[in-house]
Amino acid sequence: MHPEPEEGRSRAAVLGSPIGHSKSPLLHRAAYRSLGVDCEYSAVEVDERGIEDFLGTVRTGRGWRGLSVTMPLKAAVARLVDTTTEPATALGVVNTVVVDPTGTHLTGHNTDVVGIAHALAAGGAGRPSHGVILGGGGTAAAAVAGLARLGASSAAVLVRRPEAATDLLRIGGAVGIEVRLLPWGSARQHLRAADVVISTLPPRAADALAAELAADPTYSTPATLLDVAYDPWPSALATAWQQAGGTIVPGLDMLLHQAVEQVRLFFPDRVEDPAAVLAVMCDAVGAPRR
Repeated sequence: MHPEPEEGRSRAAVLGSPIGHSKSPLLHRAAYRSLGVDCEYSAVEVDERGIEDFLGTVRTGRGWRGLSVTMPLKAAVARLVDTTTEPATALGVVNTVVVDPTGTHLTGHNTDVVGIAHALAAGGAGRPSHGVILGGGGTAAAAVAGLARLGASSAAVLVRRPEAATDLLRIGGAVGIEVRLLPWGSARQHLRAADVVISTLPPRAADALAAELAADPTYSTPATLLDVAYDPWPSALATAWQQAGGTIVPGLDMLLHQAVEQVRLFFPDRVEDPAAVLAVMCDAVGAPRR
């Protein structure tokens, strides 16, 4: 399994499946070096069948400070931790687990919401009124809360199977934003009315929509698009959006901002300047300093 660390050394990890593409180890290791924190951070391949057992090893292991959680584990982890904080409780989705010093209590957080809101704000989104979300999975839940955090009053969620995304209606009510579930076929029509668009789809899943926008000479937009898929970048959707006059925010920006919050949660006594942590993380992945 995972060998015990040296005495006095901390450890953390990102969990998911697949996990080989994750940039989280680069970001966290750079942050810990800059903070002078002795923490081993690894990427661990874990699927839904293995997550309960893995959390059991965390509870009995030594030195654990926290876990970053990616797909497809965010909802399962929310059910398995001991407590959750807002907005993770309302969303039923956890992307961050903090391990208490005894290892016996796991607290679930959701830093994706902060990541989305901070990335959009840094990209000039301002205070949007109406947002559009592409996709209805776990990241869409964070997108609903992120739009609410920015002050949006409504969000349209475009999905292929609206009946499978009805929990987003409950989440909207919990965070104070009106949510409507709409069929995917109406996406181009509803994009025109948005101040902010958040694509929560996997890489290339929006390529057909991008082709539609690119082929429409009348399509133009002043809105801001955050595409959470950051590899490859720019995505086809981001390229089409920019060509139509819109502003694009890379998904990597969301990853960076939420990772800063994770480091702060894992080592609250060491992060005095979040902007400095963000800067070294940008350097680690060759991104412009935000």
